[in-house]
Amino acid sequence: GVLSWQAGGQRRAMKKVGEPCTLYSKGRILGYKRSKANQYENTSLIKIENVVQRSETEFYLGKRVAYIYKAKREINGSKYRVIW
Repeated sequence: GVLSWQAGGQRRAMKKVGEPCTLYSKGRILGYKRSKANQYENTSLIKIENVVQRSETEFYLGKRVAYIYKAKREINGSKYRVIW
């Protein structure tokens, strides 16, 4: 965050004022990278919402994907599960 100096030489953190940012993007798993005969399971194809151009994809390269789903039984106070 942003730091400011207070009287007496103490540092105090100030909140940054602005629009809230989203720390995740929704997407769909399309499948694996493949050709007509071969399939490469170590590379998944993901369609990310609101990403249309190739130049917009550079930010997402190498990022982790979380598969979040809803289960019937509650564990640790939540019905949602995640697979990283």
